[in-house]
Amino acid sequence: MLTGSAESDENGAASAPMDATVAAGGASLAPVSAEQPSLFSLLDAADQWSASPVGAPLAAASHPPLATAPALRPSSPLGAAALPYQEYLRRTDHSAYTVTCFLSDLRMLTEFLGPTIELRAITRERIAAWLDHLRWDRGAKPAPKTMARRVTFLKNFFGWLVSSEVLRDDLAAKIAFTRPDPPLPELLFDDEVARLEAAATEDVRCHLLVMLLLNAGLKKEEVMGLALRHVDLSDPERPTIEVHFPGQAKRRRERRMTLPAAWTPLYARYIERYQPRERLFECTDRNLGYVLAAAVSRAKIEKRVTLQLLRDIYAVRQLRAGATPDELRERLGLSEEAWYETAEKYRKLAFPV
Repeated sequence: MLTGSAESDENGAASAPMDATVAAGGASLAPVSAEQPSLFSLLDAADQWSASPVGAPLAAASHPPLATAPALRPSSPLGAAALPYQEYLRRTDHSAYTVTCFLSDLRMLTEFLGPTIELRAITRERIAAWLDHLRWDRGAKPAPKTMARRVTFLKNFFGWLVSSEVLRDDLAAKIAFTRPDPPLPELLFDDEVARLEAAATEDVRCHLLVMLLLNAGLKKEEVMGLALRHVDLSDPERPTIEVHFPGQAKRRRERRMTLPAAWTPLYARYIERYQPRERLFECTDRNLGYVLAAAVSRAKIEKRVTLQLLRDIYAVRQLRAGATPDELRERLGLSEEAWYETAEKYRKLAFPV
């Protein structure tokens, strides 16, 4: 069964109260005397990422590592995990923002548990104490979304230690956090989708946009980033688009999506009408929102219809057609962390009780 909490649309959604609990138990703290990389280097790296624009190449990608960290062992101190974890995040599918947040979370965990505690000495009880400390002992109560992200960090960090064969047991696997889900979006019925598609044909740009979203499920930022060179019509019966991102941070989310054959002549009409030079849609995302709203009005649909809602409809259709959760995650271009926040929403929409 898919797990997680709902992904908000492009307009955002209010976070609901969240409760985090961890099963207690395990070994006691056993400090050791060990030489380890300074966490100040970790902070410097986080500053580099946070100072870079989202999607820009990570600064670390063009410079040598800050230090060469020795291989971790169960007896390694927590402070020694900073540099290897930083390198792991840099190499894997994590946005610059996520990297910055996770490194900050690791620093706070290290400050609470102590940099010399052995990795094998960390217990679920101590992790629970850290979460309680964050929630109640630091003045202003953190936002539920912030706490949810810190739980995600714990799952990522300890999952990495297990996959790297440093620890045998995933201490974060049993962490459970719950929060009331925000309201689910109100999907269009099949007849409403058909009416929207018919209304969209009156404007070739709107028609192209609606067909793109319903058949590829792109995010708004991905729609705006599509370039003409990303459209492949070499096989008119199987036109495709390629989703690319600048820099390295989201490189693993790049993908190739196949569109229906009707896209080919529609695309030709669109190019002839609007004559874009570089990007597929050479306007703002707000303009595209107005274009879509006009079609919704012509179709006499009273529900709120956004670019995100059409992406949601695509996801639900994929699940109902038999796509596995992992297949859908890849088609949507979501990282594992983002999918954790989104999967339950799509399960409920596709298979309501």
